[in-house]
Amino acid sequence: MPLPLSIVVPCYNEEGCLGELHARLTKAAAAVAGDDYEIVLINDGSRDRTWAIMQELAGTDPHLVAINLSRNHGHQLALTAGLDLCAGERILVIDADLQDPPELLPDMMAEMDRQKADVVYAVRRARAGETAFKRGTAKAFYRLLSRLADIEIPVDTGDFRLMSRRALDALLSLPEQARFIRGMVAWVGFRQVPIAYDRAERHAGETNYPLAKMMRLALDAVTGFSTAPLRFASHIGLWLVAASILLFIYIGIGFFTGSAIQGWTSLMLVVVVLGAVQMFVLGMIGEYLGRLYIEAKRRPLYIVSEIAGRAGGRPSLGHVAEGGAQGSETIAASETPGGNGSRPIA
Repeated sequence: MPLPLSIVVPCYNEEGCLGELHARLTKAAAAVAGDDYEIVLINDGSRDRTWAIMQELAGTDPHLVAINLSRNHGHQLALTAGLDLCAGERILVIDADLQDPPELLPDMMAEMDRQKADVVYAVRRARAGETAFKRGTAKAFYRLLSRLADIEIPVDTGDFRLMSRRALDALLSLPEQARFIRGMVAWVGFRQVPIAYDRAERHAGETNYPLAKMMRLALDAVTGFSTAPLRFASHIGLWLVAASILLFIYIGIGFFTGSAIQGWTSLMLVVVVLGAVQMFVLGMIGEYLGRLYIEAKRRPLYIVSEIAGRAGGRPSLGHVAEGGAQGSETIAASETPGGNGSRPIA
């Protein structure tokens, strides 16, 4: 029987946060769901004691489900694994660093009921403990994505949100590999409403999203939800054709009037500009072709090696290794339409 509430938390090297995270999530969940909830922690190939601490917590708390992925899959796929294996009618997505407050859950539940919404997404009013560079680049990215995307994606919003089961089921029907979940949630539609909050500093440890990962996520977001870069390439081509015609006219006038000045500066400038534009266009085409190549493989999105606790969900997007579960629930992707044929584990 489905639980009223699931809380899904992807974790990577979060040993310093897990104790406080578990305590605050438990208090927030009990306040809105009593004894009928689950906390799903996903270990995304951590290199510290994150998995060991998860196992300890799962051994003392029957509400906690700890999922150990076979390797580091990345934040978005780890989150996908937790969403795929959770069993709640309402699902809270939150990061493990406690920058997003679990105490906002009652307000999010109340807003969902009041607005009859399927998604309540949290909008950041302030971002404590972050550098001006990170705040500035994040602000610029969200607004650029909002202009480029073919759908409306809320600005200043991360993955911190509360979803209904029907919204989650719609999300899980999207099988693409390069996942930008906050954009995918916006794409599925239904009634989605914001709730504002102030983001705190990280509780412990270091950020798991350095500049390189942020840029990769931004590129996945743009290429996953917009064809504007390809259209931009075609527009650049048209402008270059127009510029070439003007340059041809200029050269012809200089030739016939005898005012042409021999030299290579202008020639090299044209060559460099054309070369840079061509490389940019080829790079963007390569990004889209790369996405098609990855999607064509149809590999499972994640692989689970171990589960501690009772996982009530059924994997439809990933594979759960046989013999990896320590709980008593049965998970069988083969019984789920669109599943990847994972064998039952018990």
